[in-house]
Amino acid sequence: MESRDAHNWAQSVDTLDVSQLPKGAHNISVQGKRIMGPVHGFGQLWQKTYRLQLKGARPAPEVVITAWKANFPKFWPKGNTLSKASGALKPGDVGVVNLSSIGNVPMLATGIYVIYADELSFSFMTPEGHPMAGMITFSVDDDDDCTSAQVQVLLRANDPLYEIGMRTFMSKIEDQFWFQTLRNVAAHFDASGAPTLSAAIVDRRVQWHEWKNVWQNAAIRTAFYILGTPVRWVRGRLRPRA
Repeated sequence: MESRDAHNWAQSVDTLDVSQLPKGAHNISVQGKRIMGPVHGFGQLWQKTYRLQLKGARPAPEVVITAWKANFPKFWPKGNTLSKASGALKPGDVGVVNLSSIGNVPMLATGIYVIYADELSFSFMTPEGHPMAGMITFSVDDDDDCTSAQVQVLLRANDPLYEIGMRTFMSKIEDQFWFQTLRNVAAHFDASGAPTLSAAIVDRRVQWHEWKNVWQNAAIRTAFYILGTPVRWVRGRLRPRA
């Protein structure tokens, strides 16, 4: 018997298939990649919860989630994009993520797979090569007579290089990314608030048997893509035109 919320879940897939994307979206490390949950990552397992009360406004949680799904990449810090098929986020969506883009060139190209979405929350998981092997859930609720938006991540660094980054600088960059996202959600409703963070290490061990994930490292693949830009430009100029 099918559960009542079955339509809120994405179908299980072996690999990701990217649909037609807008011009300028760099699908470098998404097509054909597998989904990587926390169990498949390399580094320490973290759970982080970012939360912000929308002070000065009281939109219903359902209204906030609807706007969040419809404007998801617009709430990210500037220079970061998510490209996918048109419409609000829904279960089964595959998105191409270009982070910290300078002009039309991303510093990191990766993606997401939306696994769940309902009236109060939505979640996605990350593909091979993404800095994190994990799941991220976005939700909104009523907290002490105030509407609160939340981002909760459960993740491991995907490979040894990313784990070094997480222990040095990447963790702080991630924190600031979600802090600004929550501020932007609040600003959309003419609200304000100070984001908070609670973080805990769920498992301090690293999974050495997953070290081979480094071969899918999206940062490395993006760097080679950037280095190959002049070659692609020359080929484009030399290609015979119809």
